Amino acid sequence: MGIIVQKYGGSSVANTEKLTKVCEHIIKEYENGNEVVVVVSAQGKMTDQLIKEEKEITQNPNKREHDVLLSVGEQISIAKLCMCLEKKGYSAVSLTGWQIPIITDEIHSEAKIKSIYKDRILNYLKQNKIVVVAGFQGINVDGDITTLGRGGSDTTAVALAAILKADKCDIYTDVDGVFSADPGKISNASKINNISYDEMLELSSLGAKVLHNRCVEVGKKYNIPICVKSTFLDDSTGTILTDNKLIEKPKFSSITNQDKLVKFILLLKKKNNGGIFNVINLLQKNNIKFDMLTQSVEQQKEKSISFCISYLDLQNTLKLLYLNYKNYKIRKIKHYKNMSKISIIGTGLFNYSEILNKIFKTLYDLKIDIYMITTSEIKISLLIDEKNSDFALRSIHKELITNT
Repeated sequence: MGIIVQKYGGSSVANTEKLTKVCEHIIKEYENGNEVVVVVSAQGKMTDQLIKEEKEITQNPNKREHDVLLSVGEQISIAKLCMCLEKKGYSAVSLTGWQIPIITDEIHSEAKIKSIYKDRILNYLKQNKIVVVAGFQGINVDGDITTLGRGGSDTTAVALAAILKADKCDIYTDVDGVFSADPGKISNASKINNISYDEMLELSSLGAKVLHNRCVEVGKKYNIPICVKSTFLDDSTGTILTDNKLIEKPKFSSITNQDKLVKFILLLKKKNNGGIFNVINLLQKNNIKFDMLTQSVEQQKEKSISFCISYLDLQNTLKLLYLNYKNYKIRKIKHYKNMSKISIIGTGLFNYSEILNKIFKTLYDLKIDIYMITTSEIKISLLIDEKNSDFALRSIHKELITNT
């Protein structure tokens, strides 16, 4: 048989009872003759608890020590899971990110994987051991512990699957795959059996918490078969990520919303040729993520730039813009809080006026204003007032699920 990589999130390993359930899945693959590598997150809300305890000491922790602290959670999980497997009569060995090692860049809290040394894992697999790896963490060239960002255990798992040339990577969570909307917001959201890497990447980057967006990028790059399934359902078929695209037929996959956004409009002075470059460069250099970027030019060559940011970045963005508005020839800075972005994901949506008409008519009938629109081959994003966000989400979902 082959190598199987499994990943279990915090809710799947939250206590001893759930660890026992995880063991059942691992043992099933092992008994089928496969070599099994398991990646786990910290138990339950442990990472949140560690951050809370950190804030009791300081609001501005040293980034190196922050990563040292947060890496503890996964270390506890791998030891406990190995103990559970050993108790059931199966030989298992735990490995931290630095024991493998997984080499990352220098960016603490959002490190990216540069390389993985696979020999130690392969040697243990040859000894018929189940290898249990701490997700979310690695080590940089200076020997310092680094972490990959929240949700980074997904990326650890898919990266290991790529380097080990695994047959597949199963991501186990507390839901039975990817849904047409957040089941917590829309009770009749339907499970998606298959979704393309590109669609899943859009969903992940738009705030869907099913998969870490970087793990989807790795999966697409190395064509790793990824399946998102439930830890707690014995017959879970989950959602399979594929590279398949439908030909000449639109397919609605999912809808999601992001609240707590701020819309900016910058009015530029005349003859400002480098305005949009200066603004983009300023935001990127200061690690401020922006979206829905547009530029418009009026008849008298008046230019304006519009974009959206998270409310968490508001004060920093205002400070940077007011410090630089003279150099960048900005005439006026406007911003609007309490905005929400509704994003509809699917293959070929934008090329079919029928689907577009349904989306826009739904909002028109509800008297919900649209302030910005961005589109791509697989995504339509609409900026609306946050107070209408969940209502718009449910209404568009109902229309597309019923009539698409």
